[in-house]
Parts: sequence; structure tokens; C-alpha cells
Amino acid sequence: MTDTVSSPVSTARSDDATDPVAILTRLIRCPSVTPAEGGALAALQEILAPLGFAVERPVFSDIDTPDVENLFARAGAAGPHLVFAGHTDVVPPGDQSDWREGPFSAAIVDGELYGRGAVDMKGGIAAFVAAYARQVERAGHPAGQVSLLITGDEEGPAVNGTVKLLDWASARGERFDACVVGEPTNPAAMGDMIKIGRRGSLSAELRITGVQGHVAYPHLADNPLRTLTAIAEALMDEPLDAGSAEFPASNLEITSIDTGNGSVNVIPARARLFFNVRFSDRWTPDSLKVELTRRIEAAAASGRFREGRDAANVEIVWRARPSESFLTRDDALTQALAGAVKAVTGRQPQLSTSGGTSDARFIKDFCPVVEFGLVGKTMHMSNERVPVEDLETLTRIYETFIARWFAAHA
Repeated sequence: MTDTVSSPVSTARSDDATDPVAILTRLIRCPSVTPAEGGALAALQEILAPLGFAVERPVFSDIDTPDVENLFARAGAAGPHLVFAGHTDVVPPGDQSDWREGPFSAAIVDGELYGRGAVDMKGGIAAFVAAYARQVERAGHPAGQVSLLITGDEEGPAVNGTVKLLDWASARGERFDACVVGEPTNPAAMGDMIKIGRRGSLSAELRITGVQGHVAYPHLADNPLRTLTAIAEALMDEPLDAGSAEFPASNLEITSIDTGNGSVNVIPARARLFFNVRFSDRWTPDSLKVELTRRIEAAAASGRFREGRDAANVEIVWRARPSESFLTRDDALTQALAGAVKAVTGRQPQLSTSGGTSDARFIKDFCPVVEFGLVGKTMHMSNERVPVEDLETLTRIYETFIARWFAAHA
């Protein structure tokens, strides 16, 4: 089901549109903890409308997931189409006593603006909006189209957000030529890194069934942890690959082992193992499943640690919607952004595919996409904050990029 939410549009103060600090302050003061809109999209609409954006806020629904409100805004009617993508939803702030300033206060202390979402990623949204406003103020509207694709479901299950918003826009005839996602990509300083792709992600749960019994009488029981130990060793022992020219080596991490057993003298009847793989372009989700299944089945049948017992009962439950690895090969997009970074910061950014997943994994199916935003040191932490200087730097980079990208498509 899809609905559209509208709200009265008031006139934003003139300094809101070009000042990223003013925009970010407004956004942080909206407690948009996923999946709540919290007023953030309404505030963004109020800022965008006077800049000539037509704004719509579709709401998407699905079974067993909360309804999520999203925002699509477009300025311009024809010509090359540049998209900025991001999210206004934030993770919970945790214990508010751990914060130096309130998580939704947007207080500035010692040149840093505090608040949940300051880095991830209301700061990126504020910088792009301010950059566009400055571009319009300095040189007029670009010769083409600029859109914002903003979800409220990036930090949540990602069911009623970017995926459906992209399909919704596509069904309305929107076609995009390039996209920048404003996630925090810089590890230490502004200008360090542009993400030009991402590794894939595949998760699974193993359910191993044994026979419960007394630890003093192991011949009457069958400990599933013996099989689990052999499987864990097989999964992690041999590297999956050595990486490639564009991607670091694939990495498997066991994230949880559970038996539900609180007693030290009872052999458990069942054990569960959870793992996640971040994989390079050497694999697809399907080919990786084949390899991991081979390792799991061989380890389960090996009898290792089981002292002659038959193979244990092992069930593999693959988690839905694995992410494929991808690499963006669009020189016009990458060079325009890298050139803007170099022009503003003096740094030549590293073009990287490191890190986790983002909504870029969905956008890649619609247009070339790269990611560039703030320094991510404090994202999801208590006292999340952004130096005001970094916010200004990012705004100048985006402004320079907008001009260069449209110039390359003139």
C-alpha cells in the first residue's frame, strides 16, 4: 500500500537554505528514530520548496514491518538528472546520561555540533541542500534536474524505504543519470575517501540438532557443539579469496553461538551458529552459498570431535535479501566528485569499496552511484557530533561537484 503525506509548507528563513549548520540544527531537533518521521521530512520539505523543488512524501507499507514515510523532491523538468540520496532516520540515542549534550539538542560546543544523526546522516543532507541553494544563488538553477531521494528506513529493516521509493519514482517515469549517497565515508579527515562500490553481504544461521544428556554420561547423549566446532573451524580456516584489484579479501565472521543452555552439567540438545560474510567480486551470493554449503557439509560428515558418531543433523537457514558486490564505473561521476574534493581540500581521495552496506546497493540498479559524506568516527556513538568546519567543507565540495557534473553533461 502507498499513501502520500502532505503538510503545510511554510516559508523557510532565507539563511536556512544556504547555511548547513542551520539546516542540520533543524533536522537534529526532530527525533526521527527509525522508523518515526519525527518531523524531519516536514522540516526538509519546508526548506526545499522555496528552492523550487516539487516535494512528495510517499508512505510505504508491508507485512510485519512498520509503515515508513519517505521524501522525493525534484527541481527542473528536463536534461541530465543528478540525484542525492540519504536518510533522515537515526538509530536510538541510547542512555541519554551518556551524552554530553542532549541527543536532539543540536548544541554547538567547542566548534562541534552534537546530536544523533549529525554524522549519519543528517549532516550530509544539510550540506547538499545548502550546496544546491548556494549554486542557485551564485549561478542560477543547473541546466538539468536535481532530485533528493530521502528515506526514513535506512537504519531499520530497509523494506519500506529506498527500494520502494526507487520503484515508485521509476513507475512515474523518473530516470536518473547519476547519484551521490551522502553517507559518512571519510575515516579520518574530509577528503580521505570516496566509496565507488561495496562488498556483498551474506548471512546465515546454522541449526544443529543433537541429543540432550548428562555430561557424565556422554555415550547416552550427542553434543551438537562438537559438530558446531568442526563447522566453525571449516568456515574460517581457509581464506575465501585474496581479494581483487578493486576489492579487499572476503571475510567471514561468526557473530553468535547459542544453545539456550544455562547449566554446566547438561549436554545441550541444540546449538545455533550465526555468521556473516562480506565478500568481494570473486563471488555472487549463489556461488558463495555453494562454497559455504560444501564446507559445512564436509565438516559435519567428517566426524571431527565426534568420536565415531554419525553425522549430526545440520540445517542451513540463509537470511533473505543478500547484497551483491558492485563497482561503479562512471568516470564522469567519479572524476567530478574526486576533482571537487581535491579542489576544496587539496587531498586526492582514495577510491574504495571497503566498509559495510548502504542504500547504494539498491540505487546501483537504476544509475551509477558513489558515496561521499562526513568523517564517520562518531556515527552511532553517544555524543555523535560533527565539526562545524567539516560541515562547511562538505557543503563546498558538494557545490563544486554539482557545478562540475552539470558542466560535464552540458
